[in-house]
Amino acid sequence: MTGATFDAMAGDYDRNFTDTVIGRTMREVVWRRCDACFAPGMRVLEINCGTGEDAVYLGRRGVRVLATDVSTAMVERARAKSALAGVGALVETAALRIEDVGPEIGRFDGVLSNFGGLNCVPDLARAALGLASVVTTGGVALLTVMGPLVPWEWAWYLSHGELTRATRRLTPGGTPWRDIVIRYPRPAALARAFAPAFRLRRVAALGALLPPPFAEHWAARHPRATQWLARTERRFDTHWPLTELGDHYIAEFERVAP
Repeated sequence: MTGATFDAMAGDYDRNFTDTVIGRTMREVVWRRCDACFAPGMRVLEINCGTGEDAVYLGRRGVRVLATDVSTAMVERARAKSALAGVGALVETAALRIEDVGPEIGRFDGVLSNFGGLNCVPDLARAALGLASVVTTGGVALLTVMGPLVPWEWAWYLSHGELTRATRRLTPGGTPWRDIVIRYPRPAALARAFAPAFRLRRVAALGALLPPPFAEHWAARHPRATQWLARTERRFDTHWPLTELGDHYIAEFERVAP
């Protein structure tokens, strides 16, 4: 995975996702899990930090963050956003590939990966070993990952006559996108890749009932329906089959003793 792939997206990322109705709604769900997992004073490694929206949120809560991304343009925006928000003393930034995480970057009480960064990693087991080398025993890895089974996506694209896009997540070996391949592991496959260093303790759906980001125009036209779907999803988000049917799922792992 190269930074150039995401450098080109840095300038428009907040406008295209962070500041949208669906983007805000999805991120607030993840933030509630951040509140449950990361306490003030903890040190958290954020991988694929993007423009730093989550790092700023954690910094405002008194969590110390090393925010990393493969894209230098994303890292620069994260650094500027943290300074503007007044949390520059709590949020460090660094350009770093997920695959290159190792003991030399220090020790952390937990790790955060939001909105599909791990889907771009060709070897999840290798990434898990790197994260295990920096997370203390008992620490939490909070990972938001894109799954393969998304009825919203099937219905949306099939209704527009786009069979290839409707079934892209089911392609064996992953889906080529720009100069990378995106893979869509189910929660059980992710758990196998992260074992034995990490134990899966919770999975929650994100975007199973709530429309995925590509339906932003629909969500903007139907705010009350969108919020109703979001509330209903939160009520049942840890229940099967919703955990298998989201645009993303939030997997919480605990670092176990070697």
